[in-house]
Amino acid sequence: MTIRCLLVDDEPPALDVIESYVDMVDGLEVVGKCNNAIQAFSKLQETPVDLMFLDIKMPKLLGTDFLRSLRQPPKVIFTTAYRDYALDGYELDVVDYLLKPISFERFLRAVSKVMKAEPISVGASPSGALTLPPSEKLPTPSAASTFLYFRADRKMVKVFTHDILYVESLKDYVKIITTNAKPLLVKQSISSLEAMLPETSFVRIHRSFIVAIDKVAAYTPTHIDIGGQELPIGRLYQKDVGRALQVGME
Repeated sequence: MTIRCLLVDDEPPALDVIESYVDMVDGLEVVGKCNNAIQAFSKLQETPVDLMFLDIKMPKLLGTDFLRSLRQPPKVIFTTAYRDYALDGYELDVVDYLLKPISFERFLRAVSKVMKAEPISVGASPSGALTLPPSEKLPTPSAASTFLYFRADRKMVKVFTHDILYVESLKDYVKIITTNAKPLLVKQSISSLEAMLPETSFVRIHRSFIVAIDKVAAYTPTHIDIGGQELPIGRLYQKDVGRALQVGME
């Protein structure tokens, strides 16, 4: 049975991240996207919704207050950048409480509660669709088993995460460097893309760079060699980078 999802967030990049995650999971379908609670209320009146991904801190009406106003709300997963509302989530009996930036693994754990399944793993079916085993417990998602679609050159381009070398931020765009194709230029923030990548396989090394841990050829406290390029490690990222690479290189 398809679970009909409504996405509510006042930040378009955040909507794009959740929509891309929903599209990757068989059994979930986006039936609407709204920028505020007022739009969401109208959408709920006209469209059946089983699950709502709801931001909290939005203009006009907070997501928490909006949820309290609904007499028969659908199941809700809060998506927010603020920890302060965790108690509200508990009191409102929401399915889960996701803190931004939201990783794909964390998203899957949340929706598995709705689908009444074990923690979800993603794999490609013969038809190319992503499937979710209803009861079999599988390993957590890996970069080798997932892919993302990016809008570039007026089409949606599939990129397997295990092919990504690194990502570079270029103002309002990101450049995705892969092992087997020319760089892909996508209008998206690096933070929203970071949330889409498997956090066990990628690490942010700089405000302008994300790298694939297993593709790192060499590193120093200040630089990383990857794909024939030397990339800087930002001072604020050094501890996280060292921790990720020590684990990844073992």
